[in-house]
Amino acid sequence: MTRYIRHAAAFSLLLLIALLVNLTRIQVLDAPSYNANPANGRTTMSRYARARGDVYAGRTRLTGSVRTGGTLAWQRAYTAGPVFAPVTGYASQAYGTTLLENAGDPVLSGTDPALSAAPLWNAVTRRPVRGGRVVSTVDPAAQRAAYRALGGRTGAVAALDPSTGRILALVSTPSYDPAEVAGDGRGALAAWRRLTTDPRQPMLNRAIRQTYPPGSTFTVVTAAAALDSGAVTGPDAATDSPDPYTPPGTGDRLADRTPRCRDATVRYAFEAGCDTVFARLGVRVGLPGMVGAARAFGFDDPGTSIPSHVSESVFDTSMNDARLARSCVGQDDTRATPLQMAMVAAAVADGGTVMAPYLIDRETDATGRTVRTTRPRPLGRAMSGRTAAVLADLMAGAVTDGTGTGAAVPGARVGGTSGTARTGTGGRGTPYAWYVSWARPARAATVPVAVAVVVEDTATARTGASGGGSAAPVARAVMKAALGGGG
Repeated sequence: MTRYIRHAAAFSLLLLIALLVNLTRIQVLDAPSYNANPANGRTTMSRYARARGDVYAGRTRLTGSVRTGGTLAWQRAYTAGPVFAPVTGYASQAYGTTLLENAGDPVLSGTDPALSAAPLWNAVTRRPVRGGRVVSTVDPAAQRAAYRALGGRTGAVAALDPSTGRILALVSTPSYDPAEVAGDGRGALAAWRRLTTDPRQPMLNRAIRQTYPPGSTFTVVTAAAALDSGAVTGPDAATDSPDPYTPPGTGDRLADRTPRCRDATVRYAFEAGCDTVFARLGVRVGLPGMVGAARAFGFDDPGTSIPSHVSESVFDTSMNDARLARSCVGQDDTRATPLQMAMVAAAVADGGTVMAPYLIDRETDATGRTVRTTRPRPLGRAMSGRTAAVLADLMAGAVTDGTGTGAAVPGARVGGTSGTARTGTGGRGTPYAWYVSWARPARAATVPVAVAVVVEDTATARTGASGGGSAAPVARAVMKAALGGGG
């Protein structure tokens, strides 16, 4: 009898051990997969059982949390929704998270181990940790100035600190209020349907997710390639550029509307907007040289993130001379995000160095203790320092004597160039008005801001859309605010 009892006890012990092993597997090894399962309602309940940490722009708080009185106890709130939506994104009980709400989610939700002094103990005891803060690089004054200056038109603005890559403004219009989709009730569902079916696409972040033909603003890249390669000896040298220009081996003719572009210097071409000069120079540099130059500025990089994903800006690597000529003036298949073109202007302002753009300055715990900081990171050189200095001078001349006078800021040295990219057959599609620029106080040694603006000028007559007329005043407002002159 004793033997049978011993066997039964041993079998019971094995069952107990098997049960403990299985419980350990479920609670420890398989816990991440259960937590990630969309059918697990406890995860959502736990996430919204306490207030979420906040996103800041400097000292300006962009988010908050409000009690719901329901099963999901807390819901996200936004202090200046439409203005900062391209920065914060949304945190929705029904639709998840985007942009900084997504990139900073571990800190904001309190799940980042760095927030706790004893992360392993917290993991075992499941003790909740207060959500921390994500402090963005955005300058609130520049952000608001950009939003106001766009004035409800469809478009976008990206502004950078050239020496660090800090993103100072990221605006997309039309915009939306993330608070409308923060809940999970009927109101959030109705708002989601309305916003996602709106033909104006208010939830599209045009500053980083939409690419456009950059038009003549791309001539900054072409000029850099031509000067560095020796295709032209200097800004005041004759370029031997005909007008109209027919690329070799093609019957495709490019003509300028601007007078005196035949054999114009690069300086005059910048000031007057002579596309034939840059088309000719681009063909002279050749496809390999132009591809290399574009990539040095950041084109053809599918992995750009800020840390949210940025759509790839493209310069085609396989084309004949006719297409190359058009591509070198920002047409054909050349496409760029506003952020990419801000990087182009920033490279000129920073002596030829391209800095990685970033949107998160630091992350802290709920008390303000810093747990993570973003360090500036150079991506490489887009051009020599000498060429960057020449281009800075040319861009400054385009503001004082050329097509960019609308971007001038009193008390500051401003450099810029405009562009108008026309789409569709024969250029009869939507015209995109561009302006890229930089500005520094007259006595400063460094340039604190570079800006790119695009306006989808659908309300303007097809012959009236221009970078200098539509986009330059927006850039001016942003630069003025970033320099401390208000919006």
